[in-house]
Amino acid sequence: MGASSPRARVTAPEQWGRAIKLIEGAQTIAISGHTNPDGDALGSCLGLGLSLRARFPEKQVSFLLADEAPVPRIYRFLAGSTEMVPAARYDTAPDLFISVDVPTRERLNAAAAVADRAGAVITIDHHPARDEFADEVVRETSAAATACLIEELLAAACVPMTPEVATCLLTGIVTDTGRFQYQNADPAAFACASRLVDAGAEPARISLEVYQSQRIEYLQLESIVMGRIRTVAGGRVAYSYTYASDLEICRVSSDECDGLVDVVRSVQGTEVCLFLKEIAPGEIRGNLRSKGDIDISPVAAALNGGGHAAAAGFTFSGSVDEALAIILPKLVALVEATDGPQGARRG
Repeated sequence: MGASSPRARVTAPEQWGRAIKLIEGAQTIAISGHTNPDGDALGSCLGLGLSLRARFPEKQVSFLLADEAPVPRIYRFLAGSTEMVPAARYDTAPDLFISVDVPTRERLNAAAAVADRAGAVITIDHHPARDEFADEVVRETSAAATACLIEELLAAACVPMTPEVATCLLTGIVTDTGRFQYQNADPAAFACASRLVDAGAEPARISLEVYQSQRIEYLQLESIVMGRIRTVAGGRVAYSYTYASDLEICRVSSDECDGLVDVVRSVQGTEVCLFLKEIAPGEIRGNLRSKGDIDISPVAAALNGGGHAAAAGFTFSGSVDEALAIILPKLVALVEATDGPQGARRG
């Protein structure tokens, strides 16, 4: 690796030491990210798993999906993605279960049962957590992506970085920082990305596969979302939504819709945004984003969701209209609170 990419943040060495000891002592290892996996969950799972297979060829290392759904199309270029198995179909009791990018047990979905029957559990994550569910936890909320932590783990374990692994991890960083446009794109994220490119990661391919290979059907759905964008609170809160019927008519799968929240986020003058996706009648998935210093995670937490100050999500039982009626007042109150006597407006 090049000397021009110094480490801007290093997790406590003893944490990695304990995690490495558990990995070394396990013969069967299962790794899973969270339900509805994004680029960081998938990139971290595959990057770690491929590295462990290369370093410990005698071990059985399995890559799990928390859901029955396949790997989202835009991430199928990642090495190892074709080997991912839905956790519900994995019936082994592994010596070690490793969760990556998962803040709560509930977010493991079907993989939680695998964690329950494992000999030991490690969590590697960068989200805030209400409760811990692992025997060994490496949680660094200042990290831009869990992929940054996996890169540190591999360095601490002296595991060589291959181009395929580096591309998996860089995908996690690129997607979780919004192509280095979000507030979490700090010096440590850039330094880690530099080391990964040094190791052979392909940023141009990541950009092509994730952001520049959308089906025309998806772009038609995107135009519907753009047409529904509305603002409240004097333009400080923007929102939009899709119905399950929109996805059916446009022939777009649910896993293709992750980028739609950024369409809403792009509205000039907004400070927070909301995107609702109806999966089925009565089932809504919501995404929240903040463009400044406003912390939207309490709103997600109030809806039994979670995430970061600038990016969070939740699941809602009800209709789109019912969700908007409950969530929009919370967001309006949130932005207006920044004008109150306790602090000046942020943005």
